[in-house]
Amino acid sequence: MIRIGIMSFAHMHAHSYAACLAKIPGAELAAIWDDHPARGRAAARAAGVPFKAKQGDFLLGGLDAVIICSENIQHREHVLAAARAGLWVLCEKPIATTLPDARAMVAACAKAGVGLGIAFPCRFATPLIDARNRVRRGEIGKLIAAACTNNGQYPGGWFADPEQSGGGAVMDHTVHVADVLRWITGSEFTRVHCACGNKIHEGLDTDDVGSLLLEMKSGAKIAHVASWDRPESFPTWGDLTLDLVGTKGSLRVDAFHQKIDVYANAVGKGSWAGWGDDANLGLVREFVGAVRERRAPSPSGEDGLRALEVTLAAYRSATSGRPVAL
Repeated sequence: MIRIGIMSFAHMHAHSYAACLAKIPGAELAAIWDDHPARGRAAARAAGVPFKAKQGDFLLGGLDAVIICSENIQHREHVLAAARAGLWVLCEKPIATTLPDARAMVAACAKAGVGLGIAFPCRFATPLIDARNRVRRGEIGKLIAAACTNNGQYPGGWFADPEQSGGGAVMDHTVHVADVLRWITGSEFTRVHCACGNKIHEGLDTDDVGSLLLEMKSGAKIAHVASWDRPESFPTWGDLTLDLVGTKGSLRVDAFHQKIDVYANAVGKGSWAGWGDDANLGLVREFVGAVRERRAPSPSGEDGLRALEVTLAAYRSATSGRPVAL
């Protein structure tokens, strides 16, 4: 049995990962630690597992691995602590808020001989897997351009505190698009131009919308919008879409379109009932497999580092008003 602990429920995805572990044969959620004890105890009660008040007791309590869902600024501290304890790590995205922190995390896990995975579940969404296969088979020829969106609801709380999050909607969402495009194309980004700001939710200390123009080593030109523009009445948290244009054809991908539109008076608004694969389950299943086989998880810490490079370059571009080379 692979015993996995969750470090912090600051990020809402922790609840989904806990539910995923219950669905994977040969794996179990064995313990929870949180530096906010009330939050951690509530999560532990809901999951029916022990809450460990002391981080040391948690890390040395017979675990094989941890899933880290703390505030972005704390990822480095928690990953390094897990690596010292000899535990495999799945860290919520973004990997960190600075490149030195991200590099330190990758290096620490390599030195300790443990795997470091980053939570990019979009790689496990069936429509995106199919799109990658089609692009890699050359069905649309050489990729010339793409238009991408990753719009979502405003998550509130520490996500809008740049000291805790490292940025707003661009930090929250651009890492996903950067990772998906790297994974689909096999090419790296070379240039970023970004304009972003607080345009939707009045009074935020960080950006809630960003417009990016990016270039890849392959020559592909990318337009990308990241935002917290979805209202509370929207059926789900947001979207991830790609319009890919190649020399032989084009491909439109909606990562979360495997759903049925539902209109029920009891709910009071339109809703979506998903029938497709659970991308989070795919992510956690891959991580459990990596722990069991003692191999590097995918997406890797290096993937997280590359996606963060793009995002931080976007913020530098927005500040300077000029493109930034990678």
